[in-house]
Amino acid sequence: MGRLDGRVAFVTGAAAGIGRAAAIALAREGAGVFITDIDMPGVRETAAIITAAGGTVQARGQDVVEEARWAELMTRTMALFGRLDILVNNAGIAIGGPLLDMSLEQWNRQLAINMTGVFLGIKHAIPAMRADKPAGAYRGGSIINISSVAGLAGAPGLAGYCATKGGVRLLTKAVAMECAEARDGIRCNSVHPGIIDTAIWSKIDAGGALNNIVPEGSNAPHAEVIAAGGTPLGFAGLPGDIADGIVFLASDESRYMTGAELVIDGGWTAR
Repeated sequence: MGRLDGRVAFVTGAAAGIGRAAAIALAREGAGVFITDIDMPGVRETAAIITAAGGTVQARGQDVVEEARWAELMTRTMALFGRLDILVNNAGIAIGGPLLDMSLEQWNRQLAINMTGVFLGIKHAIPAMRADKPAGAYRGGSIINISSVAGLAGAPGLAGYCATKGGVRLLTKAVAMECAEARDGIRCNSVHPGIIDTAIWSKIDAGGALNNIVPEGSNAPHAEVIAAGGTPLGFAGLPGDIADGIVFLASDESRYMTGAELVIDGGWTAR
């Protein structure tokens, strides 16, 4: 018996990293999972891993900034699974560098994916979660928004990223209060990973203010280098560490948590 037997989860950004680990962990606990990403080869690979382990999965391509696609995929989820219980808003990007060097296009792109994508996911998932479910079945839902420790404290060279992740933090709290007021049984919490060893680090343009965490001969920060110098535990976390927290928030074990911040950061914010 899994902790999420009979439930259905929708996970964005599931082609790799935290999104892939979350999808695999949710499926392992018995949830049917609908996974999406703009990277179709990657999300198909995630689906293959879940299927090979005996899980139930559907994979689709998605750009989270497109509202029409959100509506289409929520309709598809309901048609295939008949319900929605868990939303993991994980898709996101990071564009580094000094604020004065950031273009308006870069700022808007980060805002669109990291914040507007989360807004759209919540907007289209709540009606699906509120839909009638069979008598005796689990009712309500769990919305899990992936923020960051950069949503709790500022960091030089990451102004745009911090702004979006801080926005996700407070959006989460506002939605939690709206759902609580509606008495719909839907909880909404944010997860704040610290330095996690994923491919996102290789995609950050580390110019200017991030140069102090870029190893010689590289053009991007390395998670282990940052963690060794700044994380009290002294090492980077793994995607599975975050996935375990996501499963907890998706399950009844966190039934009395809403509007909360689950910080998984090796002690980064405890200093």
